[in-house]
Amino acid sequence: MNYRSTRQVVDDLQRHGRLIRITDEVDPHLELAEIHRRVYRNRGPALLFENVRNCRFPVASNLFGTLERARFLFRKTFESVRLAVRWKTEPAEALKQPWELWRAPGVALRMRPKVVRKWKALTQNCTLSELPQVVCWPKDGGAFVTLPQVLSQSPVQASLSAINLGMYRVQLSGNEYEADECGLHYQIHRGIGVHHAQAIESGKPFPVNISVGGTPAMTVGAVMPLPEGMSELMFAGALAGHRIPLHLPAGLAPVYADADFCIVGEVDPTGLKPEGPFGDHLGYYARVHDFPVVKVKRVYHRADAIWPITVVGRPPQEDTTFGELIHELTEPVIPTVLPGVRQVHAVDAAGVHPLLLAVGSERYTPYRKPDRPQELLTQANAILGQGQLSLAKYLWIIDGSCAQAPAADNIAGFFHFALQRVDWQRDLHFQTRTTIDTLDYSGDGLNQGSKLVIAASGPSIRQLPTTIPNGLKLPAEWSHPQLALPGVLVVQAAAYVGPESRRQLEHVCDGLGGQSALNGFPLIVVVDDSDFSARNLANFLWATFTRSQPATDVYGIGAFTQDKHFGCQGSLVIDARSKPHHAPGLVEDPDVTRRVDARATRGDALAKYL
Repeated sequence: MNYRSTRQVVDDLQRHGRLIRITDEVDPHLELAEIHRRVYRNRGPALLFENVRNCRFPVASNLFGTLERARFLFRKTFESVRLAVRWKTEPAEALKQPWELWRAPGVALRMRPKVVRKWKALTQNCTLSELPQVVCWPKDGGAFVTLPQVLSQSPVQASLSAINLGMYRVQLSGNEYEADECGLHYQIHRGIGVHHAQAIESGKPFPVNISVGGTPAMTVGAVMPLPEGMSELMFAGALAGHRIPLHLPAGLAPVYADADFCIVGEVDPTGLKPEGPFGDHLGYYARVHDFPVVKVKRVYHRADAIWPITVVGRPPQEDTTFGELIHELTEPVIPTVLPGVRQVHAVDAAGVHPLLLAVGSERYTPYRKPDRPQELLTQANAILGQGQLSLAKYLWIIDGSCAQAPAADNIAGFFHFALQRVDWQRDLHFQTRTTIDTLDYSGDGLNQGSKLVIAASGPSIRQLPTTIPNGLKLPAEWSHPQLALPGVLVVQAAAYVGPESRRQLEHVCDGLGGQSALNGFPLIVVVDDSDFSARNLANFLWATFTRSQPATDVYGIGAFTQDKHFGCQGSLVIDARSKPHHAPGLVEDPDVTRRVDARATRGDALAKYL
């Protein structure tokens, strides 16, 4: 179905038994989000909250709660878009199956936005304060728009190709915002930053419109990591099954004419205000920082408008589905954009940007078997120079030319393969004092940190232990050893308090010689709670890669620096303890938890998912 509004989405999902309506009153402050998280966690249906306290608009959530439901939303177009991507990237292979051509008719015709004279659907007005004030986590700085479609127009080029669509966090209330202002948090390497830079150069405000709702294809288009200069609106049209209607009013940003809501405004290129905190998708609170402000001129909405939201937090959450959809659509593109790279997998459980796993290929010297990673390092640099992949903190890359090489999304198998082959004396490649994800607070400042490429190729050089030997001797500072994965030992240490904790860990590593049995484990991770970190793969990935920074938290047994290259003769050691400068983790409000627990006893359609 080619949806034109959130109301159509909701009605269609309900007809097919994929949505339940909640008619009793729900508090938008924490309670609504807590219900959403539980329903998502239990793989429940989409939700329509019809009676939101102190708000006249219904709220829809969990629309993308499962990959199967997301595919259902795009059941008429998804396969044709996927095939069109494949034809573009692998024309020779596509022509081997010409009978599939009929499955993608008219994709190109739907891609160009359609300019309309009026926004006929957006007939009503309201204020920012009348919009649903959904607060998801107890320490959030106010209410946020969590599924915004931010449209900005280049201040120096008025054309369809110069329109940027992105999903940038929007703070509706709180902090120092006036009644007609909202915060616009966009991170590094986002398209709107180009428009902002042009506005600063010209010294003039640049128009920004924030749409909410309409076709769900606009939501997916807003999060697509497309190359700079490629229009997200074109992708959204292909996935929506119709051309995206845009009204181009003079002096304003483009208006998405099918939206349920549209916040019309402009950004003073030099004006900033504190934004946050906000419970984000790494599982921590993004701290308060100065970000741009949208001066709101008008707020429009449909007569039957529904406000769609999502709730983010430690993955997996609903936004995990976006990553899965993007992976399905863009995987065929990777080899054409990054020659020699076969797969790239952003690990959702680790917060996406903190950990990338890649499968490359060694082709430099096919006449002899290389004895160390060669082209893999070139490919790793290419990955770190590509769009949002450039925000990766840890990048592990293996040689896919080996018959035993696993797929990049086979995470446990990937680590097993890499740890059998990696040589810590040569295969660690650091970038220091560089940029990382804005939401990652493991570094020494906003957007600031380091990167580590770990490349593994060639034959296996070790067998990985699958149990902890009886009587394994640990340093006095370590305790409670646990096996997280074959070859990966997790140990517990005293809480990190500052520089003295670093010196102590260095001392421990220096005191362990090459004969220590601990070297049988190629990777040792030091944590606050080893039982938690080794309980399952998701916990290990989250604790290890969100709580460590390569340049400051990577150590080694028998460590050395030679020609400015860091390596170690024994085990690699990662300090994944929480640090004083890290952002606080997300914890639910106990009173709200009890209130939602009480809902679970009612026996209605919602109760079984709580």
